[in-house]
Amino acid sequence: MPVRSGWLSPDSQTREDTRLVSFGALTPTSTVATRSGILPGSPDGQWRISGFTLTGAAGTMTATVSPGRAVVQGTDAQGAYPVALTEYLPLTFAAGDAQYGRVDLVVLRVYDDTYDGSGRAEAAVEIVQGTPAATAVVPAAPALAIPLYQVTVPKGASAGPTAIDWSAGITGVRTATVGLGGILPVTSDTSNGAYPGQYRDAGGVLQRWSGTAWADYQPPLVVETTTTGATATGSWTLASFAARRTRGVCSFTLSFSRTTSSLTATAAGTTNPGNVADELMGTLPSGWRPAVDSYAVVTDGYASGAARIATDGSVYLIAWATSGVIQVGNNVRVSTCFVL
Repeated sequence: MPVRSGWLSPDSQTREDTRLVSFGALTPTSTVATRSGILPGSPDGQWRISGFTLTGAAGTMTATVSPGRAVVQGTDAQGAYPVALTEYLPLTFAAGDAQYGRVDLVVLRVYDDTYDGSGRAEAAVEIVQGTPAATAVVPAAPALAIPLYQVTVPKGASAGPTAIDWSAGITGVRTATVGLGGILPVTSDTSNGAYPGQYRDAGGVLQRWSGTAWADYQPPLVVETTTTGATATGSWTLASFAARRTRGVCSFTLSFSRTTSSLTATAAGTTNPGNVADELMGTLPSGWRPAVDSYAVVTDGYASGAARIATDGSVYLIAWATSGVIQVGNNVRVSTCFVL
């Protein structure tokens, strides 16, 4: 049989059974029980869960379930049953009711005669047929079973033009389980966490269980600061420098003191009033420079202007108040924030 189970058959467990089934997926739900679910992953790494995928054949009432591995938890006393489906498995759905539609449930089920009196000791993928009704509801999953898919069977459905709509008529309800400490992939799962500090991937968002609720994970805030590494050039000296960076964002304050000679911006009425011919004042240290050119307001306490911070860290004074004069000894302060 393609559906294999471990530690279940009263006759024997083959060496193949032991190799194929997995007993290492132990996301806890109690001190002795594990979370039922499908082991995540896909051969190409594109899907959260590829095991036990249901694929219908257009124009038919037949679908195929793909291979996969799972764990089905019984009561605490029963323990967990590891299961593996090693071949593609066909399932055929019953024709639709003449009057009403219904919803069927595809499940992975374990039978254990010791506990359920079924006379069986095996695992199976099977269809739990719903009840036709004006407003059809999903049937309950049997004991010791994992729901895999809900399948809408319209009234009068049969092979041919009225067959099940496999593109819109199925809803996946598989849940995953992972090894203790692993990040659990979930989509619509609303169950509580197993222990404070457990992580899950909820639709692409990393979350952490606090002990009472799931919360989006925020990595520890790492803040770096520096007051060294900046340099001045030309008719400027460095008066002060302080920078801070965290999570890819940098803010800084620079103060350059004017030396040698005063700097006068072009006067009103000229071609470019307020121009200072992109005066290079200094350079930011490596690792504290913007990813793209950034701009900042600058001031010496008497007038103000603008500066450009280039990707190589160069800090240029590019504009000043019309006819404004930066006197020798004045400190021009530059401050801004940018993405590194």
